[in-house]
Amino acid sequence: MSAAQNSVVPTLLVKVFGKDRPGITAGLFETLTAYRVDVVDIEQVVIRGRMVLCALITQPPGGQEGDLRAAVHSWAGSMKMEAEILSGTGDNRPRGSGRSIVTVLGNPLTAESTASIASRITATGGNIDRIFRLAKYPVTAVEFAVSGVETAPLRTALATEAAALGVDIAVVSAGLHRRAQRLVVMDVDSTLIQDEVIELFAAHAGCEEKVAEVTAAAMRGELDFEQSLHARVALLEGLDASVVEKVRSEVRLTPGARTLVRTLKRLGYQVGVVSGGFTQVTDDLRERLGLDFAQANTLEIVDGRLTGRVIGEVVDRAGKARLLRRFAAEAGVPLAQTVAIGDGANDLDMLNTAGLGVAFNAKPVVREAAHTAVNVPFLDTVLYLLGISREEVEAADGGLAEH
Repeated sequence: MSAAQNSVVPTLLVKVFGKDRPGITAGLFETLTAYRVDVVDIEQVVIRGRMVLCALITQPPGGQEGDLRAAVHSWAGSMKMEAEILSGTGDNRPRGSGRSIVTVLGNPLTAESTASIASRITATGGNIDRIFRLAKYPVTAVEFAVSGVETAPLRTALATEAAALGVDIAVVSAGLHRRAQRLVVMDVDSTLIQDEVIELFAAHAGCEEKVAEVTAAAMRGELDFEQSLHARVALLEGLDASVVEKVRSEVRLTPGARTLVRTLKRLGYQVGVVSGGFTQVTDDLRERLGLDFAQANTLEIVDGRLTGRVIGEVVDRAGKARLLRRFAAEAGVPLAQTVAIGDGANDLDMLNTAGLGVAFNAKPVVREAAHTAVNVPFLDTVLYLLGISREEVEAADGGLAEH
């Protein structure tokens, strides 16, 4: 049995801290080499040029512990570092059975909110095992590895805290599945793009205000989506079909949308959109962004003019969830490995069907029902919820990421 497995084997925790520079890690372990110790665990952190390096090692044989201590302190002094050595037994204590990843997005992330989050984790019976910063802009994103409490109650507890603090908190189960291939499916209007497409069409028909009122009521869940869709589309009757190209040129992608899709595709993820809008726009977005899946309603066009009707099966609230399931089956991805992103009440079934449902700058009814909410205007912050850091995004992009 190795020292790492035997809880009664004497071990030493060697901690070195001070100004970071090349060669510190190599120098410490070269110093330890003479004492024939095994390395049980290592952790190293560097913040603003200051480093903390911890090494858990077996006790040296033959009564050499005193010599080892003297050698480490002498080496640390020569490097203008501080050293501390603590005796003990065995490896780190086992982590608790429940393991989750808590991702916090703050703009800014204050000491007050961090203290409240940490206290709430402790109050649920959880222990923070590790903390890592994923991004410093456009928001501060920090990841907490938590054990000792199951994911569902931890998510519930922190959702209340997030609302009170004005920060975004996502809680997902830890494990290999987090690194597996995924399918990400997004709503389009006010999610992938900044606009409501039907309102762009309505502006050309001179009925923008009427359409906007019905759209807002539908997104708040006050109206049946299919009824509201037919009512709004009817107002477009008689528009020349040439308006389609004009609307396509007016569509504005949400900040971070290109970076989100490009990064996911480079990681081997599949990406799709489902929309209560129109294929006349989503087909163009699919081509522009290289999406794997796209489904929406289709405006009927006869003799070069819009008829004021849609054709085919309507993509409504239930339809979006069905399409998520269909895309997942076609992609060969379990539903547990899917991520759905949306903002409106008609996205709720899809968000709750997915393994992770993200409410993006959503209406209150959606924020309350989704797994997690993001309330900053940058769509690529969703990458942080998947454990992808800003540095990794920029490295993949060669420094060309948005923002």
